[in-house]
Amino acid sequence: MNVAIVGGGAAGFFAAIWVKENNPEARVTIFERGTRVLSKVRISGGGRCNFTNSGEHLKNFTKAYPRGANFLKKAFHYFSNSHAMEWFQEHGVPYVIQSDGCVFPESQRSQSVIEALTGAARKLGVKVVTSLGVNDIIYTDSKQFTLLLGEGLRDTFDKVIVTTGGASKEWLSIFERMGHKIEEPVPSLFTLEIEDDELRELTGLVVPNAMVSIVGSKIREEGALLITHWGVSGPAALKASAYGARLLHDVGYNCNIAINWVGVVNSSIVIEQLTKVAIEHASKHVTNFAPFGLQTRLWRYLVAKSGIPAERRWSELGNKGINRLAERLTNDQYVVTGKGSFKDEFVTCGGVSLESVDVNTMQSKVCPGLYFAGEVLDIDGITGGFNFQAAWTTAFIAGKLG
Repeated sequence: MNVAIVGGGAAGFFAAIWVKENNPEARVTIFERGTRVLSKVRISGGGRCNFTNSGEHLKNFTKAYPRGANFLKKAFHYFSNSHAMEWFQEHGVPYVIQSDGCVFPESQRSQSVIEALTGAARKLGVKVVTSLGVNDIIYTDSKQFTLLLGEGLRDTFDKVIVTTGGASKEWLSIFERMGHKIEEPVPSLFTLEIEDDELRELTGLVVPNAMVSIVGSKIREEGALLITHWGVSGPAALKASAYGARLLHDVGYNCNIAINWVGVVNSSIVIEQLTKVAIEHASKHVTNFAPFGLQTRLWRYLVAKSGIPAERRWSELGNKGINRLAERLTNDQYVVTGKGSFKDEFVTCGGVSLESVDVNTMQSKVCPGLYFAGEVLDIDGITGGFNFQAAWTTAFIAGKLG
């Protein structure tokens, strides 16, 4: 049996490994258009590679996936995050788990993950071809696949596993031509650009427990929030961008967001706390005592934005001033003018529709012998190792060639 893997990324290598594990006699070839394999693994997590998530802080692991959650709920029965940690441990990658559940190699080097994947593939006899991309896949009458390669080359295979990552529109048009349903690819997991000179003065400041809501929608995400020179980033903003990927694309990345700086939804509780502060610190200037553990710089910015003079004392606020501050703390609105990128994370929402793929095999429902794994599928997760986990899981299943 001759098997082609289209794409030399994380899902491609993992699928190749499991094809050989399940079919030792198979000839398996990975085709990578670029000069290097596993390039995304190399730069992910700032070069440390957050290769999965322990899920210990989640009530339901699949809640980390804006798209593909129900599909993965079934797929994880075959290969879960605990299986991934066990596999890498067994292949020379001891790991550490952070408080947020992110799992990194103990070495804190993505090279450890790369060596585990390339080493396992090499040991099993997987052939890796770089600088030679696949331009088209043709399903022949003999139920085989002819791959049109670069430089006018072509080759025939019995099975093909597609692991092209965030597939280009050219690739998706090929899959659509073959009869698959396609979900339009749009960016996911990005920072939110805000043009606010005063906010930019707070660049580098991190708020540990904030909430970001997209006004006019039900999307509200919590977590740490990082103020940057172009807007806001950090888990709260990134999760909002992931769950709102299609909505934000449709409005051209121009919308209003609301930031809750204190992570308390009930404004009555915030008003009660501010009233208590006003009594206990009556003689102090409002800007000299920051409630809710807020950093002084942020608090002074919010006070000024609320129209309260810096010399105003807590005892002089009155109900009107306290209500104004409570509104600012829980519903501080900004205009988003565009999107940025999140460091070295490049995640796409969309791809081959899950309706076209059998969850038990990752095989195409319309083209027997063709399989999909990784980000080419309409699956994407929030930051924290979840996208890698989806790659390991779908690649493992595809590698069974069921």
